Amino acid sequence: MVHAGSAVTRRHALAAAAGLIAVPRIARASWPDRPIRLVIPYGGGGQTDIVSRVTAEALSRRLGQTVLADNRPGGAGNLAAETVARAPADGYTVLVATMGTNSGLNALLYRQIGYDWQKDFAQVGQFCSTSNLLLVHGSIPGKDFAEVVAWIRANPGRFTFASAGVGAITHLIMEDVGARLGLEMVHVPYRQTTQAMTDLLAGRVHARCLGLPEGEVVRGQTSVRPVALTTPARRPEWPGVPTMAETIPGFTASTYFGLAVPARTPPEIIARLNAALNEALRDAAVQAAYRGVGADPSEPNTPAEFTARTRADAERWGALIRRLNLIAE
Repeated sequence: MVHAGSAVTRRHALAAAAGLIAVPRIARASWPDRPIRLVIPYGGGGQTDIVSRVTAEALSRRLGQTVLADNRPGGAGNLAAETVARAPADGYTVLVATMGTNSGLNALLYRQIGYDWQKDFAQVGQFCSTSNLLLVHGSIPGKDFAEVVAWIRANPGRFTFASAGVGAITHLIMEDVGARLGLEMVHVPYRQTTQAMTDLLAGRVHARCLGLPEGEVVRGQTSVRPVALTTPARRPEWPGVPTMAETIPGFTASTYFGLAVPARTPPEIIARLNAALNEALRDAAVQAAYRGVGADPSEPNTPAEFTARTRADAERWGALIRRLNLIAE
């Protein structure tokens, strides 16, 4: 015989085990009442770190609590994603969502990861996107992308390009370009993007595709030159640089950045965080801060809209990874 009190206790325990009552209602109502940790999946100085710190500051002002930037590099974002997936679902640990972790690209590239990209996270919203710039060393002739492509065609297997690693968006863009144009190029993956830039400037590799926020550091360099953008149209801040779409009709590529939380985070907290994010995105000063580092601020968006973006990128880039049978070491 089961007493009524025992049944209630058992239901309470089962619900707690399922994470359904992990955050008491009073805690949800007062959220946030302490600092929030924003887990950044890459080290300092790269484009993910740069745009994430703009976001942390903007959210701090609107939530009334400090949003602490916590860089957790490792495994192309896997370490950060695992950290957040295992964190309490209370809104105090937030992941900077990127394509590798939240569009499932790492799940295809790595033989084993410690999280399920489709089940372990709830998307909150996208805060910006960045397009890319192709830099070419001065030893390669051609004043623009079309002329560089002509040189690569005439010299199959000689053109080398650096990336942040197998399966990084900068690698995938170049593989996609090569496949569409029938080019034979040699990929040189790097663990440290600073070393990739050093080798490009020295001519040890011929090219590197990188995010626009990182591209700012090469302005004025004489050993390399920008030859193409992955944006839909030319950018005034990069005068004279053509788009890849001018050679490959319809070609564009960008990387999203957003916020995600552990899957069982209460809907009230997700809604509050999304509202703060959208308030920031409506602020002209915040928009200018993103643009000032080479990023494109997102329009205010919902969790569902951001989820749709993550799925669209999973389809596009996941298909390329499968076709090339790419595996990250």
